[in-house]
Parts: sequence; C-alpha cells; structure tokens
Amino acid sequence: MYKYNPIDQAIVDARVSQFSEQMTRYLAGELPEEQFMPLRLQNGLYIQRHAPMLRVAIPYGTLAGYQLRHLAQIARKYDRGYGHFTTRQNIQFNWLALEQVPEVLGELATVQMHAIQTSGACVRNTTTDPLAGTVADEAIDPRVVCELIRQWSTFHPEFAYLPRKFKIAVVATEEDRAAIEVHDVGIRIKKHVIHGLAFDLWVGGGLGRTPLLGHRLLADLPLDELRNWLTAVLRVYNLAGRRDNKYKARIKILVNAMGVEAFREAVTHRYLTDHDSDLKISAETLEDLGDSFSCKLEPQPIEGHQGSLDFQRWYRQNTKPHRIMGYRSVFLSLKRPGTAPGDVTALQMDVIADLADRFSQSEIRTTHDQNLILPHVAESDLKELLQCLSAHDLAHPNLGLISDSIACPGLDFCSLANAPSLSLAEALHETFDDLDEQVDIGPLEVKISGCMNACGHHHIAHIGILGVEKKGQPWYQITLGGRDQQGAALGKRLGPAVPHDDVLPLIKRLVDTYLEERQPGEYFVGFVDRLGVDYLKEISYATH
Repeated sequence: MYKYNPIDQAIVDARVSQFSEQMTRYLAGELPEEQFMPLRLQNGLYIQRHAPMLRVAIPYGTLAGYQLRHLAQIARKYDRGYGHFTTRQNIQFNWLALEQVPEVLGELATVQMHAIQTSGACVRNTTTDPLAGTVADEAIDPRVVCELIRQWSTFHPEFAYLPRKFKIAVVATEEDRAAIEVHDVGIRIKKHVIHGLAFDLWVGGGLGRTPLLGHRLLADLPLDELRNWLTAVLRVYNLAGRRDNKYKARIKILVNAMGVEAFREAVTHRYLTDHDSDLKISAETLEDLGDSFSCKLEPQPIEGHQGSLDFQRWYRQNTKPHRIMGYRSVFLSLKRPGTAPGDVTALQMDVIADLADRFSQSEIRTTHDQNLILPHVAESDLKELLQCLSAHDLAHPNLGLISDSIACPGLDFCSLANAPSLSLAEALHETFDDLDEQVDIGPLEVKISGCMNACGHHHIAHIGILGVEKKGQPWYQITLGGRDQQGAALGKRLGPAVPHDDVLPLIKRLVDTYLEERQPGEYFVGFVDRLGVDYLKEISYATH
C-alpha cells in the first residue's frame, strides 16, 4: 500500500501543529466559535449530542495492520474502547474530550493517518471499490487514481472553501461497488483502444434532502487528463454554485439549474482555457504508484472445502473470489446482534490487525456497507482464520442479507437526527434471527437514516427507512426499490410514515409477501420492480 513520502508527512505534521494552536486559542476564549467552527470541521471535528466526534480519513478504504492497531490504542486511551466505521470508508470516534483532539491527531500522524478534509466545504476523502486490486476484470487498481486525487486535492488553495462538500468515487470495473452515480463526481476507468486507459465521468449525483442520480457528463477521455477535467468541473462549481442557501449549494443543484448540456459546455470551456500540462498524469507516475499498491502473491493450489456446515455457509456468504488462484477476499461483518452497524471494539481491532498480519499481507479494507475485508487470504488458511474470527464475534455469515443493514448513528448520537436508527437495526436482528431464513430471502439491502441528510443511504436501499418527526415523536417513512450499482435507482416512497414499533411488522409483511409471490430466481428488488410500489402499499398498510 502507499507509504507517505517526506512531503506527505511534513504536511500532516504541520496541520497537527496548526490545529493544536487553534484549539489552544479557542479554549482560551481568543477564537470565537463562529471562526473556530470551519477550522475544526476541516480537521474532521464535530460537536455531537453528547461529546465531540472525530472522523478519521482512511484514504480509499485501505488500512495497514499497524494503523488499525494504533486506532485501537486511540479507542482505549481517548474514547470508550471502540470505533465506528462509516459509509464513506472512514472511522469515527464518538466520545473524545475536546482538549485532547490535537493529541489524537498527533498520534494519528505517527502512523501516516489524519482527519484532514473529512468534513467541511472541501473535497472529501475519495472512495473506491473495496475489492480494488483483488478482482480480475479491473482496468487498473483504482486506488492509484484515488491517491493522485488525494495528492491533488489536499489543501488545494482554490478549492478549500467550496459552496458545499464535494465527494468523489472511483471504480475501474464494469460492476460499480462504489456507488459512483450518487456522488458529486463519479469516475469509471476503463481500457480504451486508442488511449490505453480512459475514463467516463458522472456529475451531479447525491442523496440528502434532494436525492438525484448523476449524469454521465464525459466519456472515453484519456486518463492522463483526469486532473485537468476535475479542475474544470470544480472551477465551474466554485464560481457558479450557490452560497446563499446551504440546501441549494451542492453541485447537483447547479447541474440541474444550468442543465446538463450547458454545464458540459461550461466545463469544456474551462478545460480548454485553463489546461495545465503539469496536471497531466504520466505513464511513469501510474506505474510507480501502481507498484506501491501491488500485492506480490504466488498462485496456490485450490483446496476442496469439505468442512463443517458452518464453514461452508461462511465461505459462500462472506468470501469472494480473488484474481490470484488459491486466494479469497474475506468479509468481516460488523452487523451483529447487540452491536450498532459499523462498530468494532478496540480488542476486535487488535485481533483484526493481527489476523491481517498473519493471513492478508497486513492489509485491511473498509467498505461503504460498514464492513471490513481481509483482501488477500490463501484458501488453505480459511479454516484457521474462521476459528480466530469466530472466537471474537467477527464471523457472522450475513453479508448482503437482510440483517447486514446500514444505519447512521441517529438520534442516539447525532444532533441533526429526527429519530433513532440503531434500535431499528437491532430490531432487524431480532425479527430475522434465523440465518436459514435470511439465506432463503436472499440479497436484501436495508438502510436506515435518522434524518433527511441520508447518512444511512436509505434512498439507494432495497428497503429504505427514513426517520422523521411527527408531533414531537419519531416516525419513519419507508422506500422501496433503490439500488446503487448498475441501473442505479432511487427508492420510491411506500406510503405514510409509521411509528417506531410498526416498522418491523411492516417489513415482515413485505418480506412474507415476497416469499409467497416471488418467481423462480427472483430477488427482492426485482420483485418490487415487477409488482410495483402501489401493489405492495396495499399489503403493507393492511392493518393500519
């Protein structure tokens, strides 16, 4: 994986010193809150309902074992012994003391980590396919491109204070495992007969209070010009985006207001006018960075897997093929009964770091589904690995099933939330507690957001749940049919909001109807497409 060069380290160290001074001035009353807020936000520091929260960047979702081990130390020393992995491949600490945050940032810097630009109106952490570098059909390891974007966008003086936050996602396969169509900019890299490597660029996607799918703005452009085109997009947005209303300030609003063709013309004009040869990406740069991400694995013989039924279930559900024969990518589900989605204890972090060192080239991935991956595990090591994972409650074989839900922290932690989210995730485990039943149901994504900011990505769930306030009480709207991969779609509202205790009975009726009326080989999202939301509304609200 990529290692900091002296410039990277100097930048991070300087930011720690700078923010430490800013914090000292703020605590002494010398820096007003309105001036401190944008400074703390661009260092990933939020003030939540109960305590400060720090969001730590995990660039393109790749961690080394020693880094995860240090995160465990921070969780023990400064937090309450756990961390929370997010839907944008980062980690959050929810119980920090404000005055200790600079010290935490200093500790992160010792292991080449930071919280820079994990919040604020700037270019955020670039996300990508969590299986990058492990699949056979990718045009290039997309983390190479993500790292180039990171270097270009970090402390970019022109884009430090955009109209609003700006999120970029990158894939290099036909299958989209990074939800590029619901980002401000989505990039798909592909092989090209003329350019060698080319890219398509989507713009104007996003969730939140105005959910929109992105538009494919550009296609078949040479990859070496990516940073020039990104600069053009950001310049148009920075100059023309609204700053008078934060709810109308995202690039998706600008694209819709201008129209796609007018926006494309403006971006193309900027590209031609402002083209900078220094931003071209050379083949040598791609090759050098590619070497830092390459994993040298020798093919291994594939062993038969005649283990226990538990092993076979876990193998089928929680492991994926690897491009190198004899290896698998192993998913660690962070969706267990009694635990908030994405939460992992300090002890579990230590265990995962040790297992990564032993079995996965000391590498861990984070996913936008709030799970973790050991990406390079020899098939011959799988049974031993499963034993180790099981001993620490990390082998729950529910990847992609109904209990593998996404949930934001909700009203339990977030000052913006209208309703709890975590209690509904727990209720899913209680309602669908039989793994055989979950497997029979098949792939079914449930995503829960506590407010319209949609941090739980409910718009792109097969079943989406949105918390709303009604007469001072938390209620929930249900959407159906959303998805974030090929043929991305936003879910359609099922009907009126329901109170907390009615959400799971409603979902149970939906699932039971699906099991009774599905066609052979039909999954839930296809069932919704076939029958339509209006038909399912009658069944879902039959007792209301």
